[in-house]
Amino acid sequence: MAFKTYTKDCTALSDAELTEMADLAAECERGFDVGLLSKQREEWVLVTLIREADEVESLVGYSYSTLERIGGTPAVLLGLAYVRRSDDRDDVLNAVMSANYHRALMAFPDEDVLLGCRMVNPGAMAGFERLEDIQPHPDVEAGGEERQWGRRLAKRFSIGASRYAAKAFTVEGDGSFPPCLDFKPLDSATIDPKVAEMFAHLDVDNGDSLITYGWAMEEELRGYTKPD
Repeated sequence: MAFKTYTKDCTALSDAELTEMADLAAECERGFDVGLLSKQREEWVLVTLIREADEVESLVGYSYSTLERIGGTPAVLLGLAYVRRSDDRDDVLNAVMSANYHRALMAFPDEDVLLGCRMVNPGAMAGFERLEDIQPHPDVEAGGEERQWGRRLAKRFSIGASRYAAKAFTVEGDGSFPPCLDFKPLDSATIDPKVAEMFAHLDVDNGDSLITYGWAMEEELRGYTKPD
């Protein structure tokens, strides 16, 4: 299935589109409701909508994001993203991430770009498959600089220091489903057991999450001259 990608300012997102986004996420037991999506519209700059390339143009995925510099470092921050639970979900995830990589290339040509978000399940790490130096990582112990980036991202995501455990990159929840990159692979067997272990201690019912980030290298971003 081919897709169409639309990216625009969050201020241009209509109430009807918000409802459509909430309806899509309602296929999950704990999805993003209109209230949360409306709040995210106010907190982020860009929204990307992925639609099927047919007459109906059904919504299949979306993300909220911001392009900014954190202490001079170029970054793409995903405030929230969702991918339809369908057989082509891997392709939808690729379309969502490709759109954000394209924006990174346009905003920060000739630079390596940090991409950060929150995750609640190990399957979402599939969205980082093109990134380098991913943290947290089961085979690499985070040093002081890596943990500092976790703290910076936690602060940017408006997470208080008392809720964030820097060593584990863990955010203590407040009982609600958190804004995150919400993706569940079609086959759970594809998840690396070591990666799954990083998420095992999260209290999903409490809304715990993991701060995650990686680097999109300049040479990788060159391949995203188009948004899809």
